[in-house]
Formats: sequence, structure tokens, C-alpha cells
Amino acid sequence: MNAKPHPSGVSSSPETPEGDRIAKVIARAGVCSRREAEKLIEEGRVTVNGKVLKSPALNVTGRETIIVDGKALPAREPARLWRYHKPAGLVTTAKDPEGRTTVFEKLPEDIPRVVSVGRLDINTEGLLLLTNDGELARLLELPSTGWTRRYRVRAWGRITQADLDKLKNGITVEGVRYGPIEAVIDKVQGSNVWLTLGLKEGKNREVKRVLAELGLSVNRLIRLSFGPFQIGDLEPGDIKQVPNRVLMDQLGAHAEQFAPAEAPPSRGPAANRPGGKWAGGKPVPKKAGDKPSAKPDRAKPDRTKPGGTKPGGTKPGGTKPKLKTFREKKAGTTGKRKAPHADRRRRS
Repeated sequence: MNAKPHPSGVSSSPETPEGDRIAKVIARAGVCSRREAEKLIEEGRVTVNGKVLKSPALNVTGRETIIVDGKALPAREPARLWRYHKPAGLVTTAKDPEGRTTVFEKLPEDIPRVVSVGRLDINTEGLLLLTNDGELARLLELPSTGWTRRYRVRAWGRITQADLDKLKNGITVEGVRYGPIEAVIDKVQGSNVWLTLGLKEGKNREVKRVLAELGLSVNRLIRLSFGPFQIGDLEPGDIKQVPNRVLMDQLGAHAEQFAPAEAPPSRGPAANRPGGKWAGGKPVPKKAGDKPSAKPDRAKPDRTKPGGTKPGGTKPGGTKPKLKTFREKKAGTTGKRKAPHADRRRRS
């Protein structure tokens, strides 16, 4: 039985489709998250091979021509991750319908197009992870990763540690179930109390809603860490890339999916030197017109030719002649030795 052609015009086997989902490919290119890519497709803003895509249920192999909002899908770059200290007053969205300043408008110009790992409310400050890989963002923000998000909270009101300990079993607020939360009182400052919270889900406005259920009104919220990544000494507005080696170590079993392509093996300091013996792991032939090196090899004189051999010089083959002993020097031309003390005889 023949499969019906896909609305996009791109063939795909119903049994073992080749390639990856179109939304995943768009996310891996850093355009947006997979969820947002699916919305773009539903809105008719994605074309494949010149035809508007109407459903995200399509696998592509990379040989197709994919256009998003009138622009060709950029080539996939190695996954990168940044730590950003979000100041209060910025919204975590690409475009804000109310015209408020976004996080992405405040990033340095040398930062490529990135997406956020989760979101922070406009008044929430602290650590925000950014990545150029939408699929990586989706992986890191899933609760299944098991990474703990830690917050420093200042809230108005009174509470005891015993009340906070009840959050370890989770809590239901207005029909929404929140998972276990670790909460500790740091200090009491006037009518406010400072807390440190640790949670794994990170649902929308989770900290504020949970503490409001306990009678506290949050007036300052700072994210300190997201899993193994901490805000450290970043000042508000600062951004710093996570070393790729550290990122791959933290991804564990998922590292292979995001690991960059392997570079050719190194062959020493001169491996990639222009004009060197090796470049990219392959011999590089010398080109005509190349400038001679600073120290050209000087040809050694041929000491085997007439006039080229000095006493004690080099014979053909590179070996030196054996020097004569004192007695051999005193011997005659026939090879016979002179009489003892012959050179000391007095003339008559």
C-alpha cells in the first residue's frame, strides 16, 4: 500500500522515517525552542522545499531547503552555554507585546542568537542560562534532569522553620501540585525574612505562589544556581560562557548528542603551522614561489673531491682515517722499522 504524500511535498516513510523532526532541527539551529518551532509551523511561517509546512509531523534529513520567516535556516553550530546575571526589570522573551525591554536586547553584540533555558519573571534577578541550541535548552529545563534550582528569597511576613519543613512533601496551591521544596530560614530582618529555597520543577511563579500560601509576600527573588551552574561572581548584566569541557561533563549520557565534531589529531607544535609538514593531519606540499625559510640549509662541502680533503678530514662514507702512532710515523716507506735510536747516531 502506498503512503500518502506529505502536505509539505517531502516524502517520509510511515514505518521508519529518515532524519529528525523538523521542529527539532529548527531548534538545533538556534532559531528558537522546539515548542516555539512547532508554533511557527502551525502559523505557516516555515517552508520546506518551497512549500508551506502545515504540520510538525515531518522528518527532514538536512538535504532540504528550509526557510523560517523568509530566511534560510542557519547551519548548525556546536552547542554552547552561557551564564547570565539577569537584572530585575527585564523580561525573558524574544519580543514583548507590551514593549518592555527584553533580556536579549541587553546582550553584547558578539553573542550569537540564543534562547533561554526556562524563564525568570520580570522582577526576578540572578542566574539565567542561555544557549545557541534550542534542543539543549529543552533538555536542561526538563524536570527529569533532576537539577536543583536554588533561590535567595526576601519575603514580608512571619514563618517558622517547622512550617517550611512541610514543603519537603510538596504542596497543592489552587489545584496545582508542586513537588518537594527545600526551604531554610537564613535570617530575620525587621518585618522581612530571608530564605534559601531549592526546587527541581521550576513551574511558572512557583516560589511566589507557594510562599504566598504560607502567608509570605515575596518582594525580592534571586536565583543563585541552576543545577551545577552557579551565578558566582557575575555582576548584574554580566555574561560568561561555560567551558565546553565542563558542559559535556555535566551532560553525562547526553553529551554525545551535543558534542562538537572531533578535530584532526595534533602532530606537534608545527602541526597546523602555515608551510609546515602537517596541516589538518595531512602533508602539505610546498608551493612554487614560497619564500625560503629564515635559516636555509647550507650544503656541506664535499671533502672527498680533490682539494676538499683536509688532514684528518672525512673519507667517503663519512668516517675519519685512523691516525698514525708515533712509531708508525718513524717507520720507513717500506713499512720496516728503523734501528733503535738510529736517529741519535753521531755522524763520523
